[in-house]
Amino acid sequence: MAAAATRAADTLTLATYNVQNYTLENRQLAAGGGFRPDYPKPEAEKAALRAVIRKLDADVIAFQEMGGPPFLEELRRDLASEGVSYPYGEAMLAADEKRGLAVLSRVPLGAVTPHRDLVGARAPVDGAGGSGTSTAPVGVRRGLLEVEVPWPEGGGDGVVTLFVVHLKSRLTDDKSDPAADEQRSAEAVAVRERILQRVTKPETDDGGAPNTGRYVVLGDFNDVPGSRALRAVQAKGKREIATWVDAADSRGHRWTHAYATRAVYSRFDHVLVSAALLSAVERARIEDAPETALASDHRPLVLRLRALK
Repeated sequence: MAAAATRAADTLTLATYNVQNYTLENRQLAAGGGFRPDYPKPEAEKAALRAVIRKLDADVIAFQEMGGPPFLEELRRDLASEGVSYPYGEAMLAADEKRGLAVLSRVPLGAVTPHRDLVGARAPVDGAGGSGTSTAPVGVRRGLLEVEVPWPEGGGDGVVTLFVVHLKSRLTDDKSDPAADEQRSAEAVAVRERILQRVTKPETDDGGAPNTGRYVVLGDFNDVPGSRALRAVQAKGKREIATWVDAADSRGHRWTHAYATRAVYSRFDHVLVSAALLSAVERARIEDAPETALASDHRPLVLRLRALK
């Protein structure tokens, strides 16, 4: 049965998945394949990725590290050939011209707004120049993808808005910011400010509370719960923006990213929901099907919403 036929009207299942370089990339291939420049994601990894997506049974999937519209269309087409229908989708690239953001959906999407112009401000590091009061501009290289998902069964205005993010990784050549914490935090603040612009009613945009809009912030934050980057998106001072949702796999494990060569497992992928959606959260889980190990260095996170009766 095609995946599109399994959706229950009173539920909405969302997922976020970093698909690890579903694009052309320099690769060291397995089994003596050697080094290949600008090489596509290997077919075995793609097949594993599609197997994982089938098991997610999500209505809408947000992707990170997708190589742009042609690569998303390839994935959509290959899924369809296996009986998994995601007829609707959008992809965007920003300053990072290889690894972008995307969504696939079973349901028709509403407005899709790519935000490629986000700029944050990073405070200068002691000894790195400046007086300590000036700031350095920081561009959000992957941007922010805003997607409206119609969900009339859920009440409210009949729409759930997704904000898909992918913050800076911990890999950097900047010796003044060795784990890119400052860069990532500045990106997170820029994302937060744009979300606030989009969800606050203009007539009350005076620093008051956001409106009662239903929105979800999801993606790869490259940071752990309680970090500066996560806190920046959760709140601005005492003003709550979105609530972090915990999740675990079938064994109770909470990691989503594996740095296999160093045996380091981290929770980098997150879902946060607005106050108006919090009571609709039925459950969240981390998919741990065997194919996840080959498909990507991340495991997908799934959020299921149920309409209140």
